[in-house]
Amino acid sequence: MPNEIHLAFSHPSERSLVTAGEDPRDRISLRDHIVEVEIGAFQAERGTTQRICFNVVVEVTPFTGPLDDDVDRILSYDRVTEAIAYELAAERLNLLETLAEKVAERILMEPQALRTFVRIEKLDRGSGALGVEIVRSRRDQGAHLQEVARERPHPRVIYLSNAAIASDDLRSWMDLLQASDVPAILCVGLPESALPHADQKLAQRRIDLLAMEQNAWVLAGHDPRCKVVATRTELDWAMKNGQICVWAPSKMVLDAAHGANMPRGDAITLAAWFSGQLSARELLIIGGPPPESALIPVRVTDVLRSAV
Repeated sequence: MPNEIHLAFSHPSERSLVTAGEDPRDRISLRDHIVEVEIGAFQAERGTTQRICFNVVVEVTPFTGPLDDDVDRILSYDRVTEAIAYELAAERLNLLETLAEKVAERILMEPQALRTFVRIEKLDRGSGALGVEIVRSRRDQGAHLQEVARERPHPRVIYLSNAAIASDDLRSWMDLLQASDVPAILCVGLPESALPHADQKLAQRRIDLLAMEQNAWVLAGHDPRCKVVATRTELDWAMKNGQICVWAPSKMVLDAAHGANMPRGDAITLAAWFSGQLSARELLIIGGPPPESALIPVRVTDVLRSAV
């Protein structure tokens, strides 16, 4: 009995170890994450904030390949804190139980997550901590996770030609994108300057991708609201936080299991591939032709004002 009582009040990481199955699992944990929020069913809890403390453990599938110190190959700690922040911002809740369920659901949307322990405690409702702890697994959630997954952002991907990048209207276009409720990710092509030539195909591909990234920095130099990002983790964070992104393609293209095979310099085909990877609501092309094929809707225009 003493051991059972100790386990009942131990940190979720200890509980996850005790209840582990035979399959090896890695774990990440968040300890004593304290947030001030309005929550509670009692009238005295309305119109005021109180401290609540989160302790979370997420069991993840062990990564079998080389990590290469790459944030996109692991479940980032930011995903856990973002899940908490998202659910706290979504609506005012009465019950910690409801909040724990919502946080667990959002964490389990991550492809690496297998099981999560979520403990939430109120720190200001008496002399001790009052709280709940739940355990949920991907298998338990089933179809409900698919429904929650639909809430993920579906951005508008916008391809800008070199003429569009140099346009006097660029700043007003950024004003429109910033005012829109739809996340915006910008793509660019090769610069107009001559590029080095390599006889080896893969080497040339890297040269082309790096040239596109240089062009992305040219665009960012025209407007400080345009942030150049390279990883899916950074893109997801930026979309959730209303940041206008300029995609630096090298990392995602070279890491893709089925790659984005494209004719040399065909940046619009690459933008269409990227749009499909993000389940974008549309690809908007400013100053260029449509791709030969795309998995998402495509529009071509010369004026952003009429399209956003």
